[in-house]
Amino acid sequence: MNRKSVLIVDDEADIRELLVLTLSRMGVDADSAATFREAQQALKDRPYDLCLTDMRLPDGDGLMVLRHIAEHHGNTPVAVITAYGSTENAVAALKAGAFDYLAKPIKLEQLRPLVISALKLPKPAQSRRVATGETQPGIPRLLGESPAIQRAREMIGKLARSQAPVYITGESGSGKEVAARLIHMGSARADAQFVAVNCGAIPENLMESEFFGYKKGAFTGADSDKIGYLQAAQKGTLFLDEVGDLPLAMQVKLLRVIQEKKVRRVGDTQEDAIDVRIISATHRSLSEQVDAGQFRQDLFYRLNVIELKMPSLREIPEDIPLMVKEVVERLARTSGNPAPTVSEEAMLALRRYDFPGNVRELENILERAMALCSDNTLLESDLYLTQATAKEKLAPLDGALGTRGLPLHDFLDQLEREAITKALEATRFNKTAAAKLLGITFRSLRYRLDRLGID
Repeated sequence: MNRKSVLIVDDEADIRELLVLTLSRMGVDADSAATFREAQQALKDRPYDLCLTDMRLPDGDGLMVLRHIAEHHGNTPVAVITAYGSTENAVAALKAGAFDYLAKPIKLEQLRPLVISALKLPKPAQSRRVATGETQPGIPRLLGESPAIQRAREMIGKLARSQAPVYITGESGSGKEVAARLIHMGSARADAQFVAVNCGAIPENLMESEFFGYKKGAFTGADSDKIGYLQAAQKGTLFLDEVGDLPLAMQVKLLRVIQEKKVRRVGDTQEDAIDVRIISATHRSLSEQVDAGQFRQDLFYRLNVIELKMPSLREIPEDIPLMVKEVVERLARTSGNPAPTVSEEAMLALRRYDFPGNVRELENILERAMALCSDNTLLESDLYLTQATAKEKLAPLDGALGTRGLPLHDFLDQLEREAITKALEATRFNKTAAAKLLGITFRSLRYRLDRLGID
């Protein structure tokens, strides 16, 4: 088995010596460079499985090393070493694509797990396969081929190769937890636990004991030791759903845990080191909560290092048929019945529906429809899309409002039809060129042509 190799870039000889010695004791080969130029030459001479670089170098900085490796040696993860308290540099490096960071003075109990995680990192192609659901069956998948879904998959593949905290935004039911699980499963932490916590479902008086755990006898009812969510996710990923619901007192304690990478159980006198990646999510705007004084700004910056936005279902209508097919087949397998046929009218009604509950609502609608349908065929009447029906029965809007006297849905269809027709005429009916002119994919254009009845 080939030994792993690490490149250390730091202008301080004693730090280079300490790191080389520590890594050799871990069974890892280590080379060192004192400058950016020396690092370039070392990278040219041989491949490395990890690069540890100081942020301040005599002829540049760690971001230069990071950019050079990303451009010429893309499979090599980079961890930066920052001055104590220099959070801005660490965040800048993580946003630029660094795997992780270490603060000076370097603590060996933090260095070792970082190196182990980096050396276990899957190849980029493997992380991408996980993001697209091309690995083992049964894992969550992000369905769809729309540009928005493709961007989300690409981002998930990149985030899986980093230790950076991730903040996932999106409406309720848009797949935030699925995205978090895919990031975890494509990362070096995939063999450890993924612990999902709904922050809004925990009573405030139980927050501390649930997150940090407690020692036997810490309070009435504490009959035995218990670990909390943070220790349960050791070496894995902690997913904080609806993180904006954390009370301010708990936000202070969580911030300290993130900074110190240590946790103290309720009733304990000592702290335990933890190695946990935090992914948070909310359907609300944390920045607005910060402005309103409901969320700590320093914790927001710690959690919101890299943001991933999940699209709502109404933003990706071209993906609805694929999702319907997948959900119907899955529900049929679960019930042991043959998958029903979805009528054209039912599919059109689903395409036109707003889905305030997004994918979760789509699944509920289809499950109910499959229980109510006759002759194993889903009709529009089986869907009970009361909200959509109510919208379609609204009186036409006044033409003065800019809708040409049409219901809003018909007005928007008319605008879309005009834009597509003009693009086709401008490109002499070359559909590929028309799609490019409209800024959409060929698949998306084909879906719209079909929906609008344009030949």
